[in-house]
Amino acid sequence: MAKIVYAAGTAHSPMLTLDPKHWVERAKADYASNALNLSDGRMLDYPQLLELSGGKYQSEIEIERLTEKATACSAALDRLAADLEAAAVDVVVIVGDDQDELFGMENLPAIAIFHGEEMVMHSSPEDGLPEWRVTARKGYAMDDYHIFPGKQDLALAMIRGLLDRDVDIGSSARVSDPARAGFGHAYGFVIRRLFGDRQIPVVPILLNTYFPPNVLSAARCFDIGGHVRAAIEAWEPDLRVAIIASGGLSHFVVDEDLDQRVLKAIQVGDAEALRSIPREALLSGSSEILNWILAIGALAGRPSSWTEYVPLYRTPAGTGVGAAFASWRLEEA
Repeated sequence: MAKIVYAAGTAHSPMLTLDPKHWVERAKADYASNALNLSDGRMLDYPQLLELSGGKYQSEIEIERLTEKATACSAALDRLAADLEAAAVDVVVIVGDDQDELFGMENLPAIAIFHGEEMVMHSSPEDGLPEWRVTARKGYAMDDYHIFPGKQDLALAMIRGLLDRDVDIGSSARVSDPARAGFGHAYGFVIRRLFGDRQIPVVPILLNTYFPPNVLSAARCFDIGGHVRAAIEAWEPDLRVAIIASGGLSHFVVDEDLDQRVLKAIQVGDAEALRSIPREALLSGSSEILNWILAIGALAGRPSSWTEYVPLYRTPAGTGVGAAFASWRLEEA
């Protein structure tokens, strides 16, 4: 039967595709934002956040500190790539969030599985884009209509298996016009950064984390993860499966307390700590923690084998990303 033999979680911030000297370019959007999310549900503009923080993160954005953190993140990603290669998997299930890339507000399922034979990346003209965005699009495999293999038979089995377990799952089978809609950053980053030159078939799980009203709770995501595992294990052909969560942790304001709460639960396998994270802590970019929770639900609460955490501040007020990386070498357990 199919078996999950490896699992991982990785941040996918555009900062991870850029030289640290260009992180200040990404920060310009923070200075202009009026929706910087705190974990108590408040949304602030940058001047309000700066006043609240007192600008205490100034030392974190010196180029030497940024370079040190970029090196740590690169090493963590290299480790995940090596672990994935060593696991010798036949297929990778990527749990990611779609942000107006394949789905839009005219049709936005809470959760869906893609069961097409090919994943086509979304791309659009780069005219007028700042240099950092052009570079990030390459890191996301969104600089062209790149095509990656799907795993149609397993995807269909997972859809049927989830329906049989009372999970109302959406589905998608093709990308008709990748200039208008296609796969986005959550999937392209994992493929481009962790797969190397290997053409590993992918089953994408697309989770709506960003856009109310149909965002699932942490508890529901964890429980669905358990059903995903059961559906995979019910597939009779022998397959070595990896499941990878893409995104998170806290952003666009770094909340190290929230991130450490999540990481501690990951390290010890505390399912209830993950299931009980409140909705107000999972807004905006921090909502991508839900991708991790669903993937961890598929591991039956097993403690992680390794974690790394790097808080990537990019402004004195504390905006940025709590970049986390984790792996589960399940065959060693």
